[in-house]
Amino acid sequence: MRINAKITENIMFVLLRVMSYAVIIFLIFMLGYIFKMGISAISWEFLTEAPKNEMTQGGIMPALVGTLYLILGSSIISIPIGVITAVYLSEYANSPGIIKIIRLGINNLAGIPSVVYGLFGLSLFVIFLDFGTSILAGSLTLGVLNLPVIIRSTEEALKVVPETYREASLSLGATRWQTIYKIVLPSALPGILTGVMLSLGRAAGETAPIMFTAAAFFTPDLPTSVFNEVMALPYHIYVMATAGTHIQETRHLQYGTAIVLITLVLFLNMTGLIARYRYRKKLKG
Repeated sequence: MRINAKITENIMFVLLRVMSYAVIIFLIFMLGYIFKMGISAISWEFLTEAPKNEMTQGGIMPALVGTLYLILGSSIISIPIGVITAVYLSEYANSPGIIKIIRLGINNLAGIPSVVYGLFGLSLFVIFLDFGTSILAGSLTLGVLNLPVIIRSTEEALKVVPETYREASLSLGATRWQTIYKIVLPSALPGILTGVMLSLGRAAGETAPIMFTAAAFFTPDLPTSVFNEVMALPYHIYVMATAGTHIQETRHLQYGTAIVLITLVLFLNMTGLIARYRYRKKLKG
């Protein structure tokens, strides 16, 4: 029996290792192919100019700026609400029924397809509240989309904080809010940052929600108000990939835009990792 168990264990370890390598190889192949197809498009002009000649020439400056505006807007909306909700669930909520209902709602939000968020944003923010196709409507939609990620990651980060931290703070005369604000949240900040950066990366790469609420097919001008519509990198890729007779002409521009989008998401993730590492080092020091 022990021999059979050992053989089974070895087989499982080999399978796990093979699957892990397969994922890495697929990722390297996918990124390599994208970079091979689009690296010729990358230049300073590509990053700083607007599209020209029916988007068969020029750059992606309006789409890049629009994506940054949407990331910023969605973070302003989702981070405070998500963190406050997680703090309430972890530190204040005492009724199991209420906690169960809230978590059920969060789980349902996490499982809703992004295109449904787009239709929701179109109905509520664009039409009912009359924000129109705008940065504001897109940011609100992406903010709602990102809430489950931030709430879950923040709640898990708060659970990891040792209970002795809270007890020591309260025993020294601090209020519950002072304990949360000065002890619990700083200790949980590395985990919170992870969730925030994941949500920002998701906001940068979503197409369906902004297609209905914020993204323009083409606009060479940079936005001057939150009520302006904008170009965005993921929607720009979609437009060029479905541009009919111009598909072959813009192939390198499509992949070049994908490189910029991937680089932006990686930059956000790396920024989060570096910030988390430095903060953890500071806490230990």
